[in-house]
Amino acid sequence: MYFHTIDIAHPPLTSENAERVLDDEVNQVRSTHQWRVLKVIHGYGTNERPAVLKQVVQNWAHRNRTRLLAVIPGEDYDILDAKTQEMRKQCGQVPDPDLGKSNPGITLLWIK
Repeated sequence: MYFHTIDIAHPPLTSENAERVLDDEVNQVRSTHQWRVLKVIHGYGTNERPAVLKQVVQNWAHRNRTRLLAVIPGEDYDILDAKTQEMRKQCGQVPDPDLGKSNPGITLLWIK
């Protein structure tokens, strides 16, 4: 199993385009046996500019929760996190540089 990674932060997409990309990418992941996890790079914002795309991803995930087994914010993506453990048990122990880094600029979507 491999993670499918998309970057909606560089350059930043509009909220509408980001949601469209999420829909398309989740459909792509669901249509293959190669991927089960979509890693979304949304950025973490700055003090002057909050993480708008992070909120877009979280809201989209909530509205589409019936298509997902789990949503793992980058801050929680750690081997001690129960959702992370279960996802890695089911999907494979893929080497991932973000694991255990408390990265607020990513969210993992475990696709049904």
